[in-house]
Amino acid sequence: MKHLRKPFSSAGKKWFFLVFGGLFLIIAAGWWGYNRFFSERANPSIEEYPVRGIDISAHNGDVDYSRLRDAGVQFAYIKATEGADFCDRRFIQNATGLKRAGIPTGAYHFFRFNRDGEMQAWNFLNSLRGRDFALPPAVDVEEWGNADGVHINRIRRELRRMLDLMCREGYEPIIYSNKNGYQRYLRGHFEDFPLWICSFTDPPLGDGQSWAIWQYSHRGFIPGISGYVDCNTINPAHRFAAIVAGAGMHTGGANGRISNGSVQ
Repeated sequence: MKHLRKPFSSAGKKWFFLVFGGLFLIIAAGWWGYNRFFSERANPSIEEYPVRGIDISAHNGDVDYSRLRDAGVQFAYIKATEGADFCDRRFIQNATGLKRAGIPTGAYHFFRFNRDGEMQAWNFLNSLRGRDFALPPAVDVEEWGNADGVHINRIRRELRRMLDLMCREGYEPIIYSNKNGYQRYLRGHFEDFPLWICSFTDPPLGDGQSWAIWQYSHRGFIPGISGYVDCNTINPAHRFAAIVAGAGMHTGGANGRISNGSVQ
């Protein structure tokens, strides 16, 4: 008589799927974390992309702005606001310090998917009033850190309302996103605004898609900042490169320019 293996009990099956599911989630979380915080595949040529800068917020802590200038930081973006009522606690300090250091600066707003677009615009505009920034304001649009379950049409609608209000108030905003966010929310809908793309591939976008600023690293190390910092470069063909050059910024620094995760 053929021996038949005893089938799993329902309890055994339950434990099997719980263990398997848990392992899958751990692996998926590890892969996501690696790609966001550790994977650095882009290394843009300093000869091809000579204009280098950073973006910072309160998470970067105290900053020595003079050391940034001497290290070759040619421009910076600083976080100003988020959602309809949040203001970064180091916004004024960063804006003042970078201005005194002579580093051309712009401000950015983190866009909340589940908040009214015009309310977010006013929050951002109130922080910009009376401040002379060399670079245009940026709106950060990405899934990471945002609410789940918001319909894509609502996201686009509220983003358009925010951008349109800023334009009516005399500003020309740009949009920041990673490649997933660009493909999902922006492409084909917001081509009338310059793109600041986060990408760890070179080139940052395929198919000849245009961009103004490229964030190529989350793990830069720059004298003047303790810990990692985001690194960016400006498309040399874009007018923003001329804005930075026209601001009279000392481009070389004492020891060179920002590279992928270090200063050269």
